Parts: sequence; C-alpha cells; structure tokens
Amino acid sequence: MFLFIIKINAQSTDYELGSAPQSSFRQQGGYFDYSDPRTMNIKVAVWGYVRYPGKYIVPIQTTPNDLLSLAGGPTTDAELEDLRLYRTVGSDSLQQMIKFDLNDLLWEKDLLSTNKNIPSLQAGDILLVPGAPRYFFKDWLSIGLSIFSALISLAILLTK
Repeated sequence: MFLFIIKINAQSTDYELGSAPQSSFRQQGGYFDYSDPRTMNIKVAVWGYVRYPGKYIVPIQTTPNDLLSLAGGPTTDAELEDLRLYRTVGSDSLQQMIKFDLNDLLWEKDLLSTNKNIPSLQAGDILLVPGAPRYFFKDWLSIGLSIFSALISLAILLTK
C-alpha cells in the first residue's frame, strides 16, 4: 500500500491541507490555529478593535462572522458598520477593499431575507475592524473625579 501526499501550491502559502500534527489548536503570540484536519484551511488575519488580533488558520468555509467570533469578538469601541476586508487579487498583486456592515446581519428584522452583503473569506484576506475610543458615563466620572481630587489637594496645599 502506498501513501501519496498531495501538496497544493498557491501563489502564497495561505492554503493548508489538514492541521498541524502537534495539536489542533495552537496559540503563540498573535498566531491562532483553528484548522480542521478534514478540510482545506486558509490563512487570514484580523486587525483592529477585536479582543485577539492576529493571524489565523481557519477552515475554508469560515465566514467573517465566524472569524470575528474566533478573534474574541469586537470590543466596545469597534465600529461594526464599517468593517473592511482587504484582499489581494490577480497576479499583479492589486489590493481590493470590500466594505460591509455587520449590523445588517445582527439587527436584521426579517430573518428570511437573502440580500445580506457579507463577503466570503479567501486565503490571505485581512479583516480590519475599525473603531475609536468611546467614553461612557463611568469614564467621564472617573476623569472628573480625578481632576476634582487634584484641585482639592492643590487648594489644601495652598491654604496652609
């Protein structure tokens, strides 16, 4: 009986068949391995306002929603209406940016509608979750109390 090993060579090494032999999940720095040994796997990246940004090895049928979940979900500062998927297309390495709104899927009233504008993932894609720091009431209260405390301390020092 002969065992043949088939290796698929893409333009880059963004495809893998099966998973790493040592374990099915490996976390080291910003590198996460969620590969499935029974299917083709792709290498993608998630950057921005997610809990665990970094490079991911995921099964080929993974959606951007699944990838966001694997990355620990968006932080409170993330802007889910402006997600961006960067993709290299063609042999001349042109980059394409696909914008989509995750809130279309999250807050959709009619669950049976089919006009969702969520793209599929391909090998080498980079999912960017933009955002900006947001201050809530507790944050403003903390900042205000810090300033008030410093002013009172300064006033006490000046009156002595």
